[in-house]
Amino acid sequence: MKKLFALALSLSLLGGLSPALLRAADADKGGKKPKPTEEQRKLRKEILEKYDHDKNGKLDKQERAKISKEDKEKLEKAGLGHQAKKAGKAEKADKKGKSE
Repeated sequence: MKKLFALALSLSLLGGLSPALLRAADADKGGKKPKPTEEQRKLRKEILEKYDHDKNGKLDKQERAKISKEDKEKLEKAGLGHQAKKAGKAEKADKKGKSE
């Protein structure tokens, strides 16, 4: 009887801890962004030098609006464009939906 009780208790504890451990493992994976490649860094620097008119090191809304179609395509091809970010968010949402 004691063995059965011990087995039931250990299984219930294990079952209760499993979801918390899985969430902690998922949180570790999702929080880190991949480092940009050398090509991506060069392209970002080139775009910043070309369109950052106030030279503050960031592109504000008006500066981003002036980026040419060709440069936007370059950014998207390198994985830095607006569409690439949307795709990344969609992938995260898919993974999150599947895990729940």
